[in-house]
Amino acid sequence: MLSVVSTQVKTVLDAVREMKINPAKNLFQFEDQGEIALKITCGFWITMNPGYAGRTELPENLKALFRSCAMVVPDIVLICENMLMSEGFDKARDLSKKFMCLYNLAKSLLRAGPLRLGSPCRQVRLETGR
Repeated sequence: MLSVVSTQVKTVLDAVREMKINPAKNLFQFEDQGEIALKITCGFWITMNPGYAGRTELPENLKALFRSCAMVVPDIVLICENMLMSEGFDKARDLSKKFMCLYNLAKSLLRAGPLRLGSPCRQVRLETGR
């Protein structure tokens, strides 16, 4: 499966390189789909957490097509504060600290349970908790 993806990504990246040389050539042959229009601004991103169980490593031919970059843990309190401010809360800073304290307590108490408490869940809880 990933080797097929690697071939497809390489085909598109080669077409982008060709288009940079010859901007008039904005069509390319994609597998057996015929010619496809290409926008020079197209891009590919892969996000992975390689340390988790059950995750497979990317094949070398796919890795070679991408540049790696390191990610850091986001400042959840700041994100929460911005979301609250955007909804019109006057005391967003204080509320964000309290919300994250409550969230972290719930997360530690429910760690073994089936609930998912990731970033999308936090956002839903903030949006529905008005």
